[in-house]
Amino acid sequence: MDERKPRLPVVPATARPETLALDAGLQIDPVTRSIQPNLSMSVNNLVVPGEGAFSAAGLGDIAQEPFTYARWLNPTVRALEVRMAALEGAEDALAFATGVAAIAGMFLTLLKQGDHLVIGDVTYAGAAELARGILPDLGIEVTAVNLSEPGALAAALRPNTRLVHCESPCNPILRLTDLAEVARIAHARGVPVSVDSTLATPVATQPLALGVDLVVHSLTKFINGHGDALGGVVAGRREVIARMRGRAGVYLGAAMPAANAWLILRGIDTLFPRMRQINETAGRVAAFLEGHGAVTGVVYPGLASHPQAGLAARQMKLAGGMIFFRTDAPEAMARRLAERLQVVHYAFSLGHQRSIVTMLDTDAMARETYRLTPAQVLDYRRYAGGGGFRLSVGLEAAEDVIADLDQALTGGG
Repeated sequence: MDERKPRLPVVPATARPETLALDAGLQIDPVTRSIQPNLSMSVNNLVVPGEGAFSAAGLGDIAQEPFTYARWLNPTVRALEVRMAALEGAEDALAFATGVAAIAGMFLTLLKQGDHLVIGDVTYAGAAELARGILPDLGIEVTAVNLSEPGALAAALRPNTRLVHCESPCNPILRLTDLAEVARIAHARGVPVSVDSTLATPVATQPLALGVDLVVHSLTKFINGHGDALGGVVAGRREVIARMRGRAGVYLGAAMPAANAWLILRGIDTLFPRMRQINETAGRVAAFLEGHGAVTGVVYPGLASHPQAGLAARQMKLAGGMIFFRTDAPEAMARRLAERLQVVHYAFSLGHQRSIVTMLDTDAMARETYRLTPAQVLDYRRYAGGGGFRLSVGLEAAEDVIADLDQALTGGG
């Protein structure tokens, strides 16, 4: 044995999630011996005659083929997929350019004309609008139900139902879905279940362990955590992901750029300590808001006042970094916050290193994004009232976030 050659580390099978976040699938560069994953920007890779194929149509599981063309499979993107599969306890994962591309790729692989989709009535806006506005044009029937009510799911299932898609916690009102119960009901009818777990992250919840078949993340959010790279991923059984890769991964053209994969891998390195600090700060901020005179209601899975506090305690290891709170005259309060906030930023998106808040109007969300029935609007209002504020907690000192919110909410200082 050549003693000058470095030993290539292999992550032990018993490694904890915190270790997998750093080292799952890590490939040491054999030439430079670099520990940090390489950024492979090449569109092409050398092949030998008879290796690979000009068309992906004749290939089996593309992930098992040699690297040939970056739209099909890129070394840096593949490293991200292996890392995400390990974190979710999945057999494989497929990365996309964005979170909504991941959802679209999943829908357009698993659903066809004549099929039926059951979707949670409150989900990420991109998923909700795609399901209600685009899928019916393709001959796919869609039923939106409150998946926090198991009876509603059982009543919505049909002989042609091919997928149940849910979210927990759901964006923006932080209502939870009992994933084990939804999986039990759907599987009894032979229907697979997918969940968007973006707000929970693998630090808080591992949906596949609860019986869910596919887990989706917008990697743009907490998993990247730095607000500088778009991305999405679907993780699950190898044969399902292979089918998705051969269809959506190749033909939708929504391949993740290698540079984004490299940035997201960097973010995953610190995912567990980041989420723990964010969770600690969010708990303190939520408690502060619940006692603030200008705040009329707070929804946070870590508070005893959350309508599903028991489910949160069973299903989530951490309550997470998202808070929804209400005030009187939310539109006027939104203008005040946008003008006065100094530490927290008034902006869209979430899950970044900086705290971000934005106002969401209930009537607009119910009418334009979710197309809720009167009964569904009533349940939405239980959480959101006439409108409220989605607060994504970042890595600032809790005391600074609280002080900033206090001075902006009260209008003093």
